[in-house]
Amino acid sequence: MTDLRDSLLSSYDYELPEACIAQRPLEPRHAARLLMVEPEAGCRNRQVWDLLEELEPGDLLVVNDTRVLRARLQVRRAGGGLGELLVLEPQGHGQWLCLARPAKRLRPGDSIALVADGEPDLPLQVLAVEESSGGRLIQFPPECSDAASLEPLLLRYGVMPLPPYIHQHEESDNDRYQTCFASKPGAVAAPTAGLHLSEELLAALAQKGIQRASVTLHVGLGTFRPVETEDLSQLELHSEWVEVSEALVQAVAACRKRDGRVIAVGTTSVRSLEGVAALHGGELQPFRGPVNLVIQPGFRFAVVQGLLTNFHLPKSSLLLLVSALIGRERLLQLYQHAITAGYRFYSYGDAMWIPPGCRRQP
Repeated sequence: MTDLRDSLLSSYDYELPEACIAQRPLEPRHAARLLMVEPEAGCRNRQVWDLLEELEPGDLLVVNDTRVLRARLQVRRAGGGLGELLVLEPQGHGQWLCLARPAKRLRPGDSIALVADGEPDLPLQVLAVEESSGGRLIQFPPECSDAASLEPLLLRYGVMPLPPYIHQHEESDNDRYQTCFASKPGAVAAPTAGLHLSEELLAALAQKGIQRASVTLHVGLGTFRPVETEDLSQLELHSEWVEVSEALVQAVAACRKRDGRVIAVGTTSVRSLEGVAALHGGELQPFRGPVNLVIQPGFRFAVVQGLLTNFHLPKSSLLLLVSALIGRERLLQLYQHAITAGYRFYSYGDAMWIPPGCRRQP
């Protein structure tokens, strides 16, 4: 039976004490707590390492192999004041869409300069305002046409774009805010569920016969931009760049053939698999390009059966996605349990395991 509250953004709100927001990651990665959801009702409090007991030989883990760019840049405005850019997406010919602060003081035609300790100032120019995002189109050196060619510059001038609710920034974030399998540069936020998978756990999973395949979704504005549409039937998300390879398509087909289960590591893997399948009538096919699928209660999953995920912000598109998998009311009940039990929330926080037996289908 349809619950009309599922289509209202205000139904996805919850109160989180600030003390529950994780400021630093645990070591080792697999030491984070894991809320294991039971198929019928209830849950168990374990650790991420215990995922080894939950997965079965023949299962397929799909991870996101994007690498986070040091995309936060400090700039000096023409008048001498400082500002900040968050590099988002290439627009061709060295032009990049960036979020800017203070946006009102970065106007089209303004000359600005990148600044960093030990580096010479690097001149840039503000070209235009991008209306849909409120961002700025910034001219970088022409050779910086994609993430791979921009990354050397970001390594000199940029810092890791930790979310604003993380107040402690340390040198170790350059490694710790990347997954162990990060390889393709382009994200401005980490696929955080993957941060829990240590080299030791990955090796133990492989030894047990659990397969692994990679998708690429460069986490961008669509992931962390606040949802402001109360009527979720009208919700649209900013598109994000996805690559589903032929090898991944074959791995999913082989998993199904051997009666294995397709397990997504993180909501970005879910959006990649389901978004590309939705473009092809429910069938996963190779694809490179933008995807902006909205997943919320009522969505019919075509590929993903189980999910390892972190705890997400209230009224976020990620909370909608997980609610589509398990049900909004039950998810909020589980979140309340996690708060009471002292779980750590958000990017550096703990995780939740939703096994295939918990998946709801409309």
